[in-house]
Amino acid sequence: MSEKIGLACIIDDDSMYVNLVKRIVEAKNLCENLMVFKNGKDALNYFEVLLNNLDKKMIPEIIFLDLNMPIMDGWEFLDNFTKIKNKLEKTITLYIVSSSINPVDIEKAKSINTVKDYLIKPVTIEDLEAIFLKQTL
Repeated sequence: MSEKIGLACIIDDDSMYVNLVKRIVEAKNLCENLMVFKNGKDALNYFEVLLNNLDKKMIPEIIFLDLNMPIMDGWEFLDNFTKIKNKLEKTITLYIVSSSINPVDIEKAKSINTVKDYLIKPVTIEDLEAIFLKQTL
């Protein structure tokens, strides 16, 4: 097994979910650092700034993206992120994490190459461990 994940990112406005994931990640020591954005626009701004100052340590290896958020939702973020992702010169694994069980949302998400998988909230400790540990194999 190689090094532990250095940086993961949560893009979600649900503070209860975000706090739960933070606690699990910290308790299980799944990654070095975790960054959080409350909407897609703030996250996209962060990635656009990184394009001008390409510090690979500041690029997350995993992104957990919610679909339903204010200002810029997950779909809008995905549309924009897909256009700049390759310029970041790092492999980023993106998971949709949503409370939506709508088959249309699930199929649409899984049809986007940028999306690794679709997880339905609430995520479990086992889900997170599987994702983080699989990344380091």
